[in-house]
Amino acid sequence: MATFVLIHGAYQGGWIWQRIEQRLRQAGHTVYAPTLDGCGERKASLRPGITTETHGDEIAQLLYYQNLRDVVLVGTSSGGMAMAAAAERAPERIGRLVFADALALLDGEKIRDIVPKPAAINTELGLMPSREDAENRLLAGLDETTRRWTSERFTLHPTAVFHQPVKLPRFWQMGWKASVLYCTQAGNPGEAHIRRTRDLLNGSWHVIDTGHYPMLSEPDALTRVLLAQ
Repeated sequence: MATFVLIHGAYQGGWIWQRIEQRLRQAGHTVYAPTLDGCGERKASLRPGITTETHGDEIAQLLYYQNLRDVVLVGTSSGGMAMAAAAERAPERIGRLVFADALALLDGEKIRDIVPKPAAINTELGLMPSREDAENRLLAGLDETTRRWTSERFTLHPTAVFHQPVKLPRFWQMGWKASVLYCTQAGNPGEAHIRRTRDLLNGSWHVIDTGHYPMLSEPDALTRVLLAQ
């Protein structure tokens, strides 16, 4: 049996993985789906200084304190960046990386280099889409009940994660066992970006014909990708 650590993306919390957690646990696997600092139910901690690197350190500390090894680390959307930062800090604890329609930035790149569209709601500390934009654009492919359930839970994401260049001086040279998933109906981060990830990591290639939230729209298909070797 494997140990999975699932890392959410922007505007989300660990709650977005509920359907995947259920399937993996029913199959006998150990699953962690933490909510990152300043996100989801931890939104009260949103403050200056939360970055991709602090999120990565947070995950690396989870691996250490829970004494986890040979972990399948999974990142979706901006969670791919936090995953890379965590893996760089704790490579001895990683068995495989799964980029699930995820951003995978090179050292010095930032999200706004890849996804330039501005968010509708911007504060000094965080940003997010309006509920209307979330339901009509980001979540448009989901059934009505899931779309509403998800948009109600969207929260501000730390602004520095979008606007500060990532610091990954070693990640891309370290060598990883990786799986890379492309969701064909997702506008961002897009096929070219995700193929670059596959090519740089020489990872296995997976495709699901769905939008950017496969954990909600195609949980069975995504679970098969996570379990693939």
